[in-house]
Amino acid sequence: MADSIYIELSMDHRRCDELFSAAENQVHRGDWIDAEKSLRDFLDATLRHFEVEETFLFPAFEARTGQAMGPTRIMHLEHQQMRVLFKDLGQDIERRDRGHYLGSSETLLTLLQQHNLKEEQVLYPLSDRALAGEVPELLQRMRAGGPPRP
Repeated sequence: MADSIYIELSMDHRRCDELFSAAENQVHRGDWIDAEKSLRDFLDATLRHFEVEETFLFPAFEARTGQAMGPTRIMHLEHQQMRVLFKDLGQDIERRDRGHYLGSSETLLTLLQQHNLKEEQVLYPLSDRALAGEVPELLQRMRAGGPPRP
């Protein structure tokens, strides 16, 4: 497979989406123990995804394009919004509050869908073009989670 930010991170979106869906389905059924584990798996995967973007992709894109207030700024702000909802979902699971969880998860689902669409239609293709010569090395660092290049 060719090295592509778009392919790598879009596939990660799908993986996170599946974990999110599992937790929501388990809450629907009242399967709180499995829902708690699935939510934890979703949060771990999604926060790792955010960390990879914020630590590696966004700085590399901003350095190459000089656009620190462009698409990466919007993605940062949306990550912050979603982190607030992550806390709400965790509290809802602890309280076994099905109604509130499902309401919060619906809000989060809308945010995630819009966010992922912007990344997949705008940021990732722009990044693949702007960082063309650096993509293989950048993906390797992203996968390893190592320190960003100075």
